Amino acid sequence: MAQMQTGAEGMQSLPALLQRNAAQFADAPAYREKEFGIWQCWTWAETAKEIEALALGLINLGVNEGDFVAIIGRNRPYLYWSMVAAQAVGAVPVPLYQDAVAEEMAYVLGHCGARFVIVGDQEQADKVIEIQDQLHQFEHMIYLDPRGMRKYDHTQLHQFSHIQDQGRAAHDELIGELNKRQSKLDYDSTCVMLYTSGTTGKPKGVVLSNRNVIQSAKNSAEFDHLTQGENILSYLPMAWVGDFIFSIGQAYWCGFCVNCPESQDTMMTDLREIGPTYFFAPPRVFEGQLTNVMIRMEDAGALKRKMFHHFLAHAKKVGGDILDGRPVGLMDRLKYALGNVLVYGPLKDTLGYGRIRVGYTAGEAIGPEIFDFYRSLGINLKQLYGQTEATVFITVQPDGEVRADTVGVPAPEVEIKIDDSGEIHYRSPGTFVEYFNNPESTASTKDPEGWVATGDAGFFEEGSGHLRIIDRAKDVGKMADGSMFAPKYVENKLKFYPDILEAVLFGNGRDRCVAFINIDLTAVGNWAERNNIAYASYQELAGHPKVLETIRSHVSAVNKSVAEDPMLSGCQVHRFVVLHKELDADDGEMTRTRKVRRRIVEEKFDDIITALYDGSEKVSTVTEVTYEDGRKGSIKATLTIVDADVKPGAVHKVAAE
Repeated sequence: MAQMQTGAEGMQSLPALLQRNAAQFADAPAYREKEFGIWQCWTWAETAKEIEALALGLINLGVNEGDFVAIIGRNRPYLYWSMVAAQAVGAVPVPLYQDAVAEEMAYVLGHCGARFVIVGDQEQADKVIEIQDQLHQFEHMIYLDPRGMRKYDHTQLHQFSHIQDQGRAAHDELIGELNKRQSKLDYDSTCVMLYTSGTTGKPKGVVLSNRNVIQSAKNSAEFDHLTQGENILSYLPMAWVGDFIFSIGQAYWCGFCVNCPESQDTMMTDLREIGPTYFFAPPRVFEGQLTNVMIRMEDAGALKRKMFHHFLAHAKKVGGDILDGRPVGLMDRLKYALGNVLVYGPLKDTLGYGRIRVGYTAGEAIGPEIFDFYRSLGINLKQLYGQTEATVFITVQPDGEVRADTVGVPAPEVEIKIDDSGEIHYRSPGTFVEYFNNPESTASTKDPEGWVATGDAGFFEEGSGHLRIIDRAKDVGKMADGSMFAPKYVENKLKFYPDILEAVLFGNGRDRCVAFINIDLTAVGNWAERNNIAYASYQELAGHPKVLETIRSHVSAVNKSVAEDPMLSGCQVHRFVVLHKELDADDGEMTRTRKVRRRIVEEKFDDIITALYDGSEKVSTVTEVTYEDGRKGSIKATLTIVDADVKPGAVHKVAAE
């Protein structure tokens, strides 16, 4: 590949960073992947050769500068290589969510006009073939896993390894062209195009430049003292900006190793084997793991259970202070050290968190109790606030200043201001270039001075300078009595309970709040088995009287907590239903990153909301659902509406108005 400078001034593209890493860290591991139960490994020198062969093969196939190359599949080294190879030939990589249905893919592929698509396996290839007639610019598809692909028409289909073989064969003929294209890449070249999750409309193509990605990776790596020796597990969707910055941006800047699990099902096992030093997970992963821990402890013997809860209570008292370097008495430290030997250490190793030096969560707010649980074990878990348009980083939490109720201070080189309505605006080296083919949205989001409106409402705390996020600006409203309505605040408190997977609060403009709740089938199913309660489906378990009573006790406890906040006490839940189905991205109720599409849920279940407010005790409903094979169907249910305990003070306030 092209010879580039190895000094910082030459590091203006991913291929340039790859060259540096191949020279400086030649024999160090760059990628690992577990396949057939065995970890395969590629060094940085080997990675550079693999990417060069693919880049030459892409030129040989006809990929031109400025072309869009879509990449669809689970996290695999080959697909990460595809993104860098696409950039090396002057094309733009566009990763898509692998669990997207065909029509979602059709929109993105059509919108960017992708001529080339690289897919992981037959399932992804079938989706593209299904929508092929809608894609006027589509020309060639490259597939990685050949299983099941033998009898397909290969006029436009090519095996990944064959494209690499053709690239190697044409090396002498095409290397000059590849070098020429690479030498043109600079900070202003497009690095990647990522589509937003589209909570309020069609996804938008966010164009990020090399400056956006490399400067953000550099600043964040220096902030957390990341080194070439880190190990990460890359398991989150490659189409998500967080995975791109951790698994490509920071990995290439620092030269550390990216480990890909064998499958989603083996992720937890692979996590334990790798023992990452730097780890990122959205709140739902930490919530899910805590749920599993609590389920297992319920099944443990009495002595073990007693010891676990005893030391956990001590960790809750002093663990966070010890982690942050604050003064803690000698006896408390000794007891914590004993707890580390007997409980915390083994628990962290079981989770795969034994070696974590820096851990992050973001995407949405994490329940304070969940956050404090992990920190009390000695895991340096922090929150960051960011978005695709910022190339992730807007705020970060410095070590020693980590709290559950704030998202920290502005990230390095990031400026933040809050307008009169409370909306947060930022400006930084990571500020996106534009929304692809959408100048109106670009202009409404980013002003001529480079300030970006986040759509989130928040404020800076006096004294600490930390930013607190209240909610999405569009979701923050007012109750009928004028008090604040901030649904996310209450939803996150509800989701702390292991048996609650999802919660959606309603109440804007109303005299009281009501909620939809999804139970966590794993947690509640385990409880049902231990109590010899038979059930045939999610729907049956969700409507069981004992389940409804348990959820009622959780809602009442959350109400008690919410009532203590004078600003948000009006957001207590008066009535709720446990929904008969899980909210699902395939049904359009959530995004692929599992954010609730609030407006769609409100419209779809309008009959249930009406019943929650009109005093009904039950409501019968019919809901359209999408099955795994894409077929549509419907499910009928009669739901019980449950009244929750509300703290009297808040009720009097509403009644008085």
